[in-house]
Amino acid sequence: MTVIAPQGYAAIITAAGRGLRAGGETPKQWGDLAGRTVLDRAVAAFSGFSRVILVVHPDDMGLALAAFGGRVTLITGGATRAASVRAALDTLEDGDISHVLIHDGARPLVSARVIAGVIAALQLGARAAAPALPVTDALWRGADGQVAGTAPRDALYRAQTPQGFLRRDIAEAHRRFPEGAADDVELACKAGIAVTITPGDEDNLKVTFPDDFTRARRILGAGMDIRLGNGYDVHAFGPGDHVWLCGVRIAHDAGLVGHSDADVGMHSLTDAIYGALAAGDIGRHFPPSDPQWKGADSAIFLRHAADLARARGFGFGNLDVTLVCEAPKIGPHAAAMQARLAEITGIEAARISVKATTSERLGFTGRREGIAALATAALMKG
Repeated sequence: MTVIAPQGYAAIITAAGRGLRAGGETPKQWGDLAGRTVLDRAVAAFSGFSRVILVVHPDDMGLALAAFGGRVTLITGGATRAASVRAALDTLEDGDISHVLIHDGARPLVSARVIAGVIAALQLGARAAAPALPVTDALWRGADGQVAGTAPRDALYRAQTPQGFLRRDIAEAHRRFPEGAADDVELACKAGIAVTITPGDEDNLKVTFPDDFTRARRILGAGMDIRLGNGYDVHAFGPGDHVWLCGVRIAHDAGLVGHSDADVGMHSLTDAIYGALAAGDIGRHFPPSDPQWKGADSAIFLRHAADLARARGFGFGNLDVTLVCEAPKIGPHAAAMQARLAEITGIEAARISVKATTSERLGFTGRREGIAALATAALMKG
């Protein structure tokens, strides 16, 4: 969701620092975050503002023009954050901008809710407003790697951005205190401007260190690898007095013909897992030309597929098998099949579904010539 800012509101995004504590040779604001730069995500959050001023380092102006030219007003920053904000405020001096929201370009995951909260406070008459989160952890003072004391956490907050102000107020504060401060709220407080605290968001992190990229990617879901695989198998009826389906022996007036035990349910599920892993099919891992698999228990195949998934770092979201046949009846055995598949794969039974349908007497299954099975496997890691 995009926040549409009221008329007369502008956003200032500061990104003129070098930000090398995040690792690598590229300033953190230009680092990749799930296919987009940190700064691109920060700028996009303010796309509903008619005026956006992006402050960048002189060495980065070429990058900024290529990425944002025509979308925002680009200016070069100063030696300090305060100098960069002053430069941005100066560009608004002669315009019709009444309010500004000042945001760190290294906060790429700011939500519409956080931005809207700041705007709402300003709309209700606050001269300044900024998001924050109450400190909930115990606070220590440290010295030489040792705890040297504690500090009360009552009424303490962790500051975030964007921080919103009446433009003329914050511009005057910057003129009065050119030495700057930790952030614009501190300057406002020095100038005697009351600042309303609005709700912050744990996900509105400031990318500072390498681990912050990992956390941001996790929040975006970029670290999550989700795989879906489908399996399909068919076996014809032949001589016999039982069939094996999903690891359960069921009495029947015919058997299923196959190189192994012809468990069509387990075969389709095994192929679904291999498919999710892009690892081929049963035939690749257990060639039917190899006599050692003649009459083999299909649990061997399914267990191998599940173990392979875990070896590659995947867990299981769910497994789903549909058996297509006129007979035998599957319903009375579905729970036992579910339990057996759970035992073989090591997955909790609640994540495994076994169900059946008929083909309304159409096709080979409708003529009771054999059984078909379809399966889906969902794998996840990250």
